[in-house]
Amino acid sequence: MLLCLDIGNSHIFAGIFDESHLVATFRYNTLSATSSDQLGVFLRGVLREKGLVIDNITAAAMCSVVPHLDYTVQAACQKYLGLKPFMLQAGVKTGLSIDYQNPLEVGADRIANAMGAVAQFPNKALLLVDLGTATTFCAVSADKHYLGGVIQVGMRLAMDALQGNTAKLPAVEIVKPKQVLGRNTIASLQSGIYYGQLAMIRSMTKEIGDSTFSDTPFCVIGTGGFARSFEQEGVFDVIIPDLVLHGLYQAYHMNVPSHVNKEKALS
Repeated sequence: MLLCLDIGNSHIFAGIFDESHLVATFRYNTLSATSSDQLGVFLRGVLREKGLVIDNITAAAMCSVVPHLDYTVQAACQKYLGLKPFMLQAGVKTGLSIDYQNPLEVGADRIANAMGAVAQFPNKALLLVDLGTATTFCAVSADKHYLGGVIQVGMRLAMDALQGNTAKLPAVEIVKPKQVLGRNTIASLQSGIYYGQLAMIRSMTKEIGDSTFSDTPFCVIGTGGFARSFEQEGVFDVIIPDLVLHGLYQAYHMNVPSHVNKEKALS
């Protein structure tokens, strides 16, 4: 079994693959300080709760956009699972041509999303919309060129900014309100956050389509923690919330020889 870990600004999103099947997923909050011991104990506990035998997990792969957590995660895997994780980073095989001016600037999570999408939709032009702490758009051509992207404020960041920089606006649950026009402050905030994000997704999808895929049909894939919130809005052709984990699975098997098994932590 392969443990995949996506280290993000708000959560570590993790999953377990048995062969090519994703059999379990879970999250760990990274907004507060954490140690390798705290994370290691959490990993062992959640794996038991999922009914998984820890010794059956023979490898780990990770990607990260939070450098100060990299050592913590690596140490937790080594001390509590006996695994040295493969890391998706610059220089590893991806199967993609990165057309960024500086390819090193592309977040590892965005590369993982692209790898996961290309594996599931080969030979198709793709627009990936990842709704997490930030909302990102990534365009991938049918011949596997990562063409570039857009980074926008995510819904929770927008809520935190409003609540933290105004005197009277409260924090609210991020949900779709019953109507666009709010009749009270909470409904008005929810409408602005939800419908503002929805309008941005629709507009940005059209702008990218017109400028980048003007003569090419493309598939719009929604992913990330908030993707399901827009399931009924018709903005995505398909929603794959765990796309980044599938990309990590692809990256691991593309880079690690098949005969390599469990790597015990160095003493």
